[in-house]
Parts: sequence; structure tokens; C-alpha cells
Amino acid sequence: MSQRKKLKMISSNETTAAVAERVPAGDAGARPDPEVRAVAKRRRFSAAYKLAVLAEADRVSEPGAIGALLRREGLYSSHLALWRREREAGALEALSRRRGRKSKMTAEQKRIAALEARAARLERELSQAHTIIEVQKKLCTLLGLPTAAQEASNGSES
Repeated sequence: MSQRKKLKMISSNETTAAVAERVPAGDAGARPDPEVRAVAKRRRFSAAYKLAVLAEADRVSEPGAIGALLRREGLYSSHLALWRREREAGALEALSRRRGRKSKMTAEQKRIAALEARAARLERELSQAHTIIEVQKKLCTLLGLPTAAQEASNGSES
């Protein structure tokens, strides 16, 4: 991208000194940054964090301090307004609970279901192992090779 296009992309309210720092003079043929930006995700704040920010916002007294707090934390004033309403309604305690559909199974029932699933998997594997052993026995008899049982009986006779 040419330096001229880079200068057009820079917002008009920046000073030329800031532009000179961001766009070096010898960077006319440089390749664009290949880094892929992460997709924005909805932020979730814990009840403890909300209460801590509200307590800090309530402590400040000088003008502009709340704005500095919001900038530092990356929040909006609407966050504070909503959190204050929730605090007055006593809803912040409820926010720490997990949302969504409640589980219909108790912890013991979940453990039993997991053990039953494991037992079923192990039974399938055992069945497969028995099938493989039977096939190996039949193959040995077809090829005339001694089986493990025959070798054990021959070894005990000597």
C-alpha cells in the first residue's frame, strides 16, 4: 500500500507528528500486517468485579475521575448505571449464579450414568477382543499352526 493511501486512511483529526510516527518514510513498499484480529466476544463481568468497580466509582470525588476509571477499565457509563440499579434491587447476588437450564440429574445420578457408559464401552471392547481371539483360533486351525492352548498342553506333558 502506498504511503499516500496510508495517509488518506488516517483520520483527519490526527496531527502530522502522530502521522509521521505511525507511517515511516521508508515504508512505502511494506507488506500489510498479516496478523488476524480476534473476533469480538461479548464480555461477561463477575458480580465481584461489578461491586469492586461500583465501590471505586462511589469513592471518587474529583471531577473527571469516574471518566478515567471507565477508560482504564474499558467500560461505559451505561454499565455503571445498570450495575447501580441492579445493586439497589439486590440482583448482583443473583448474577453470580449460572444461567441456563437447570440440570435434571443430581451429582450421584451423573456419576452413575458415567459409570454405566464406561461399563458399556468396556463390554463392547471385551466383545471385540473375544471376536478377534476366535478369528485367530480359526485361522490357526486353517493354517495348521498350534494354538496357545495346544502349546500349553504340549508343554505340560514334557
